[in-house]
Parts: sequence; structure tokens; C-alpha cells
Amino acid sequence: MTAPDIEDLLRELAPRVLGALVRRHGRFEDCEDAVQEAVLAAAVQWPAEGMPDNPRGWLSTVASRRLVDQIRSDHARRRRQAATLTQPPPAEVPDTDDTLVLLFLCCHPTLTPASQTALTLRAVGGLTTAEIARAFLVPEATMAARISRAKQRVKAAGGTFALPDAWELDERLRVVLHVLYLIFNEGYTASSGSTLHRADLAHEAIRLTRTVHAQLPEDSEVTGLLALMLLTHARHSARTTATGDLVPLDEQDRTTWDRALIDEGMRLAKAALAAPALGPYQLQAAIAATHADAATAQKTNWPQIHTLYLILERIAPNPMVTLNRAIALAETKGPRAGLALLSTLDNDPRMRGHHRLLSVRAHLLEKAGDTAGAYEHYRRAAKSTASTAEQRHLESRAAAVAARPPH
Repeated sequence: MTAPDIEDLLRELAPRVLGALVRRHGRFEDCEDAVQEAVLAAAVQWPAEGMPDNPRGWLSTVASRRLVDQIRSDHARRRRQAATLTQPPPAEVPDTDDTLVLLFLCCHPTLTPASQTALTLRAVGGLTTAEIARAFLVPEATMAARISRAKQRVKAAGGTFALPDAWELDERLRVVLHVLYLIFNEGYTASSGSTLHRADLAHEAIRLTRTVHAQLPEDSEVTGLLALMLLTHARHSARTTATGDLVPLDEQDRTTWDRALIDEGMRLAKAALAAPALGPYQLQAAIAATHADAATAQKTNWPQIHTLYLILERIAPNPMVTLNRAIALAETKGPRAGLALLSTLDNDPRMRGHHRLLSVRAHLLEKAGDTAGAYEHYRRAAKSTASTAEQRHLESRAAAVAARPPH
């Protein structure tokens, strides 16, 4: 088994082992640290010494030993607790997958989205603190403190290792899906840094969403989110040039899109839309499917996309949804109609100075023939984003507009 295969296996096994330990011993923070140490030991030993016959049992035994050692080194009160612990042999590890329960715990409602995301990547995704810090471009010490505070807050809030009560299950699941959506979005289009996307985060979001879908296959929003991720990620190889420059959707070589991901995503999107009620992820999956179904940008069914955004705007109002509807409206009714819709966002404090609003307005002004206005907004948009790839693209658009001869 190659090193990447071992890494994938460890990321799959880590949340299961952690779930078994927490279910048996409680002490989420201590168990999580012990599992991380066991995973690091496996990453070093398995490539050199070979894969154990029972990888999950190996991780569980090593993590249990680390947990006992940690407890025994604590205060005398904790030593008394350690006396009640035994080191379970591999055969005693429950053959259950508690990943979903673990996700609910990491996405505890008392945490901020940033903390939920970091804790999920650490405890369920199996990423080290250093890897998470690099992904979000913050010092490792800062990320370590954020994760530690998140664990302490979950403990102080009385978070338990169990599925939420039926009356709050749906709401808590929506939080879990939102966190997975945030992780995927950061992976697909990095909010800062020199590269447009971070494949490790996108892949991890898809893997975790597949896990949730496997446990809740009948939930149409879970199905919709997985479909959305697959259909969107299918385009990743066409989104940049060999030098890392951004390629807009309408200029991408669609023959390089991942057909296997598109086929799977289309099947899931169709299944999600068959549900009696529609949620935001189902609708976004339908929009992504409409894009994927077009052989060329010119064949995109923009009226259908606009209608889907109109429905999405009604059931889940959000300025980004309105912004995307403005793009679709411009494709069906002309750039001036899109600009008129964009103007409704000017007083929204969430969008003030946002590079996406500035860049879309620049694009529509360019299509409307207002080169001076387009140049100004492309330049402002470039200054408003922390993504180097987006900055380069927006500056190149501004230069192209400036070089265009006047009418």
C-alpha cells in the first residue's frame, strides 16, 4: 500500500476510532489528542514496517494506551479515573461508525462557523493542526488555540456524544451541512493565497459528505449537497491555466471536465429533486447540473438557471444568491437588467466593498459597453480580494478593457 493510500485509510479510520473511544470513555478532548498521536505513529510505522492485519484495531489499541498514559500523568483525581480504564484489545472495538455523531459534536451550535470548521477538519477529517493552519493561512499556534478553545466550549456547553434529540436533529444537520459546504468552498475557491483552489480541502469535504450521505441516504438535502460538490469539483482541472491563471466558466475547455464526477453528480441531483420539498442544496445542485448539461457555454439554459435562482432566493434569501441571479438575468434580459438587480445590493452591509459584487458589476458594465465604469470596478475588485489568482485575473480584465479602443 502506497503512502497516499495509507493517508486516505487513516483519514477514514480516525473518526471511527475516535467515536469508539469517546463513546466508551467520554473526555472528547483527551480522546481526540490520543487518536491524533496514534494516527501520527501509524503514518510513520506502517510505511516502514507494513500494514497491521487489523488497522482499525491497531489504531484503537495505540490510542487507548496514549489515553491511559495521559490520564495517569494528570492530577490524582484523574489517576483514580484511570484506574477504571482498561486497554481494549482490537477484537473489542465496536464495529460501528460514529462519524455522523462526531460531526454533530464538532458542529456544536455554541461554536462559531470558523471553530466548527477547524474542529471538524481536526477531529473528523484527520488533518493535523499544522495542515489546517496552512489551509487557512494562519500561524499554527493561532489554529491550535482556536481548536483548543472550541473543545473547551463544547465541554462547557455540556456537549454529549450522542445524536441530537429528534426535535433538533434537522437543525443540527443543517449546521453540519453548512460546515461541509464552507470547507468545500474554501477548497474550491480559496479566499486568500497564491493558488485558486486547495484540492485537499475540496476532497476532504467530498469525503465527509459521502460519509454523511451513506448514513442518511434518504435525506434530500444531504444528497443535494453531495451532488453540488461533485458537479462543481468536476470542473476544477479546467479552471486554471498551466501557469495558475483563472479561466472563467464560459471560457473553460469542457472536454476536460471530469465526466465520471458529472455522471454521478447528475444522478444524485435528479434523486434530490425528486423529493417532495426543495431545500437550498437541492436547488444549487440543479443549477450546477444545468451548467454541466451544456456542451458549450453558448448552449447553457440561462432561463432555467434564472428560475432556479429565483426559487432559491425565495426559500433561502442571501445576497450572494441575488448576485448570481443578476448574472443569469443579464444572460436572458441583457446586462442592464442584471445591473438593475445588482443595485439592490448596494445598501447591504454584507456586500459593501465585496470583490464579488464589484467584479460582477464590472463584467456587466463591460458587456453594456461602459468601459470606463468596467475598468474602475475591475480595479476596485482586484484590490478587494486576498486571492492572488483572482487579483491577477481582475487586473488582466482591467488592462484588456483599458486597451480597448473607444467606440
